Amino acid sequence: MKVSHFKMVNMADGKVEIVEGCHVPVLLPNGDGWHLAEILSIKDNGKPLYYIHYEDYNKRLDEWVPLERLDLTRLEQPKKDVKTPVKKGESTGNAVSRVTNGGSRPSSPEREVYENGSMQSLGLSNSGAMKVHIGTCGAPFGNRKRKLDEDTDSQDAPLQPRQTGSMVAHHDDIITRMKNINLIEFGRWRIKPWYFSPYPQELTSLPILYICEYCLKYLKSAKCLERHLAKCLYKHPPGNEIYRKDKISVFEIDGRKNKQYAQHLCLLAKLFLDHKTLYFDTDPFLFYCMCEQDVRGYHLVGFFSKEKESAEDFNVACILTLPPYQRKGYGKLLIEFSYELSKVEGKTGSPEKPLSDLGLLSYRSYWSQTILEILLNLKPNESGERPCITINEISELTSIKKDDVISTLQHLNLINYYKGQYIITLSDEQIQTQERAMAKRPIRIDSKCLHWQPKDWSKRGKW
Repeated sequence: MKVSHFKMVNMADGKVEIVEGCHVPVLLPNGDGWHLAEILSIKDNGKPLYYIHYEDYNKRLDEWVPLERLDLTRLEQPKKDVKTPVKKGESTGNAVSRVTNGGSRPSSPEREVYENGSMQSLGLSNSGAMKVHIGTCGAPFGNRKRKLDEDTDSQDAPLQPRQTGSMVAHHDDIITRMKNINLIEFGRWRIKPWYFSPYPQELTSLPILYICEYCLKYLKSAKCLERHLAKCLYKHPPGNEIYRKDKISVFEIDGRKNKQYAQHLCLLAKLFLDHKTLYFDTDPFLFYCMCEQDVRGYHLVGFFSKEKESAEDFNVACILTLPPYQRKGYGKLLIEFSYELSKVEGKTGSPEKPLSDLGLLSYRSYWSQTILEILLNLKPNESGERPCITINEISELTSIKKDDVISTLQHLNLINYYKGQYIITLSDEQIQTQERAMAKRPIRIDSKCLHWQPKDWSKRGKW
């Protein structure tokens, strides 16, 4: 395959030079009009293809497109003074998460290919009582629009991940801006990655990257995977099983004791998380892997990581539900589990900020439903007056940090100022919307099935 930095195209009125950095309207995949995009790379293996990024769209929608989908009559040449330099040779030492992500992707049958898969506080007294009036007034809840949507044989042994590219913090170079893995096979699923992940460069030219769903080892062929599975010792994530109910289990993995598994988990997660920073030093982190169990073993659904010691009381560093399991309630289940751990610790927690676009949607939805559930369960006092609750009380009941409670109430337009005090007003429409939302969450965390004791990592010489 020949990779070029420019391409001369014959037009009726002459030749047009297409180079990296050009901006050109591109016909959308569904044929629904044109959208301006930037050309990031060009390759030619007999027929030119252009890797484009749709402006104002998430990078997971980036794709290779043929010449026929470009409107060359409106091609704009790049401005030299804003060209992004290519950074080469940078290295870092050190594979784990920093910024959360989540989100929803459609579910699919077996072997389906999946595609494109700090907050301001209100000026309130956190300890002040807020009256809750459940009636027929208040801002409607449904008026907010949602935006856009190893094998042991030496010749088969995979190489070590490279420590360049996205291993370098958040440098937005041309390498990390492009997806480098075309397709992965993970258990019974074939999934199309959303973002760059620093797997060994030799594997990026393969049509499919094979990953063991139990130990997360990456292999270059189906035969290598077959031989590996015949002797893989794992049928579930390493570490302690701290939660089990019905077919759902959660395992706690120490990033120091199970370093290779943790690093492989980070590489897999980076395929679906854009701003996730990877470090090979996983020692300071714990990983909580949620699995579905059947007769073949425990199948990874998603995970979240957290620091063993967090000065800011972050209870999640990174969170991900794998694309085949999204839109099934597992994202909220992972979030709920993270707050269940915070309750056992006797703390309030919050995910690391800033949240990704899909991560923010997931957390907003969880916070909204959890807080509304508390408010709707309030009872009038003995004298029949409207129930009262403070921000602190909501925070203590849910383990959600006060800032997140306040920002959620703001986001829902529930807070009103009436006769010298702040009140929360719920409309009938909001109540009905909440009831419908909770009916769609059949899977919930049962605190009685959690068997876990927090460790005081500050008293340990080294994690």
